[in-house]
Amino acid sequence: MQEVPKPLLPVANRPVLSYVLELLEQSNLKDLIVVVEGQDAAVRVGGWISGAYVGRLRVEVAAVPEDVGTAAALRAIAHRLTAKDIMVVSGDLVSDVPPGAVAAAHRRHDAVVTAMLCSAPVSGPSESGSSGGKDKTKKPGRYNIIGLDPTKQFLLYIATGAELEKDIRIQKSILRAVGQMEIRADLMDAHLYAFKRSVLQEVLDQKDTFQSLRQDVLPYLVRSQLKSEVLLNGAPQAEENGNEKVNPLKNQVMLSQILANVSTPSFHELCGLGTNGSAQRTHKCCVYIANDSKYCMRLNSIQAFSDVNRDVIGEASHLSGYFFSAHNNIIHPSAGLGSKTTVGPHCMLGEGSQMGDKCSVKRSVIGRHCRIGSNVKVANSVIMNYVTIADGCSIQGSVICSNVQLQERVVLKDCQVGAGFVVTAGSECKGEALAKKEK
Repeated sequence: MQEVPKPLLPVANRPVLSYVLELLEQSNLKDLIVVVEGQDAAVRVGGWISGAYVGRLRVEVAAVPEDVGTAAALRAIAHRLTAKDIMVVSGDLVSDVPPGAVAAAHRRHDAVVTAMLCSAPVSGPSESGSSGGKDKTKKPGRYNIIGLDPTKQFLLYIATGAELEKDIRIQKSILRAVGQMEIRADLMDAHLYAFKRSVLQEVLDQKDTFQSLRQDVLPYLVRSQLKSEVLLNGAPQAEENGNEKVNPLKNQVMLSQILANVSTPSFHELCGLGTNGSAQRTHKCCVYIANDSKYCMRLNSIQAFSDVNRDVIGEASHLSGYFFSAHNNIIHPSAGLGSKTTVGPHCMLGEGSQMGDKCSVKRSVIGRHCRIGSNVKVANSVIMNYVTIADGCSIQGSVICSNVQLQERVVLKDCQVGAGFVVTAGSECKGEALAKKEK
């Protein structure tokens, strides 16, 4: 799938980046810098944006080296950032949560960072059919452990990925300050953040080894909310080295009130006081928790790519921007269907694509200018542009990239086929990734 720059990967035959840009546009956020890995990819993305959004958005495209982390990418363009607050959004986010609401919460709390959290998707294949082959198995450590204050506005603790293999340790000073903390394992960091620019630039300058916003910058800001000395009930308390262990398996653990029978000021009121009652430099890390009814997914795996494509022509069809037919599908007027060929609900057939006789398409997206023979079955799959599929093929739970050729009677189940690959007649593949060998 690397033939297409990631921001231009199709979701319901539209580049995924279009969903991000239109989401920002709806919140009247129109001064944008799109950061793209690799010079060639940046040129392609810039060309697409200038054609699609001329006169609508003010977009600057900046190229950064490939495989650079999110923090390093921001460091490279930091000199271009001038606003008091900035919003950072992953270019692969498909969501209907208004970024304006995150920005409003950020300003209301005068926070240094506000992270958008949404319900973590249920992992594993959906009932409607698997996709993504080997990628569909549940990977440990992909979820977050998030600690919130009782009002669910302040972010007190976050652990991601590999850290979850170990015991979770919480600073006693934070527990003392907040009294109780709610531990959640059912929320996903959507990689949409509002930052106070001055603080973000300071962290990026001082911590030049930080590579990732999610794994380095955000946990650092959360950890440093409290200084080593915390005012507690009128007397300074030196922070101890001891930590409280938390069982990460329980979805919600209300930690016992450490300060029993003591009326405690709110967390950030407490932290704002110095040892003699004078103001102490502190900052707030906040969260905006999206409503459960909202849609929020990232294209960060092949499984997610398949799921989001199906969702946007299915349950989340309001995101697609398309008009659905009476049969609850989208067939471009220029597409052609042979006799006894059926295209079911929650399907999409792109511009100029032709299908032969007695074909069946279920819960799938087929791109532009594809040539599909007769007696072809496609289910729970994404087929990109200019794909040729010969007679008698069966494709289930697979992703077929552009310019692929499937010869007669090919059977694919839970496969990914890279751009330009030719699958020879009669091949039967299950759970495989097929791609051209790099020269």
